Amino acid sequence: MGEHHNGRSGTAEISAAQAPGGGRRVRADAQRNIDAVREAAKAVFAESGVDAPVREIAARAGVGVGTLYRHFPQRSDLVVAVFRHEVDACAAAAPELAAAHPPGEALARWLRRFTEFVATKRGLAAALHSGDPAFDALPAHFEAHLRPALGSLLESASAAGEVRGDVDPMELLHAVSNLCMATGGDGSDRSLRMVDLLIDGLHHGAAATAGTAGTDPRR
Repeated sequence: MGEHHNGRSGTAEISAAQAPGGGRRVRADAQRNIDAVREAAKAVFAESGVDAPVREIAARAGVGVGTLYRHFPQRSDLVVAVFRHEVDACAAAAPELAAAHPPGEALARWLRRFTEFVATKRGLAAALHSGDPAFDALPAHFEAHLRPALGSLLESASAAGEVRGDVDPMELLHAVSNLCMATGGDGSDRSLRMVDLLIDGLHHGAAATAGTAGTDPRR
């Protein structure tokens, strides 16, 4: 996909869907194509990595290669779109789970949802660490959205006395990521089992540290 260059790497999905500030929207059928390509790329990247053939992604999405290139002129545009969409979806799940479940269960369900995200992140890992400037903003996007999402769940669970309160959100995110990578990172039963053990560990010392979620225990 690198041969299709427009100087706007990483912006294709934004310009295609809706410009910031309420710009033009695409037709419903075009938006369906964008969504289908992104979801297909997510699956293919997780299975085969970001260097998978473009035709494979297009075929799984049910669109032509030309349609894929029209919305995502470069491979980096598609990588960015998949990563940002998965981060945003994971962050959006936090308040939904908090509204539907008790604090401890909401936290556990969200961490399992994050485990699914790790499978996508693993497929994108080679690209994200390639040094391509198109990906420079993604770590900040990850932290800006997932730190507060997890932080709010930790605070609620800690206030309810269900988990210890001295857990830093980013440390927990990295711990889950590392566990999943060590077990294959594909959302398998083994990965989920390891994450469940980590969740159980959050209950240890809950009463003694309640109300201090997100603080640094060394201070």
